[in-house]
Amino acid sequence: MELARNLRIDSVSRLNPTAPRQVSPSCSVAQAVALMRQEKVGCLLVCEAEQIVGIFTERDLMRRVLATNKPLNSPISDFMTGNPVAVHPKESIHAAVRRMEEGGYRHLPVVNDAGKPVGILSAKRIIHYLVEHFPATIYNLPPDPGAVPQEREGA
Repeated sequence: MELARNLRIDSVSRLNPTAPRQVSPSCSVAQAVALMRQEKVGCLLVCEAEQIVGIFTERDLMRRVLATNKPLNSPISDFMTGNPVAVHPKESIHAAVRRMEEGGYRHLPVVNDAGKPVGILSAKRIIHYLVEHFPATIYNLPPDPGAVPQEREGA
């Protein structure tokens, strides 16, 4: 199958990872959330001296901060996922997908040979890549009859 071959041949850089948005470990959760909203991103890399020490995602915000009623002025380092799994731009898409699946991640930092962040790979980018390979199938899926209400909605 062409897709299986392409997943092993095409590199992560083919997916055009988004530019990394970075904060320091001392940044407050409130400041981080404001930056995420401003930049319209789902995660931030937490860096010291151009090296990744953690990642803070929407999931971290929901599960570790809001669900436990922690103050938003706390440092992001208290809630980030430390030492996140990363991928190199030259690694295969297959390797990135495997890491995301094994760890249950939606975002992977993309780092160069020196370990410096150069991007963030999201599940969304991978879905777009898959749609490129199956456009007719994806765009022409019939609606699920079970998803359509059988009775009229509203007043």
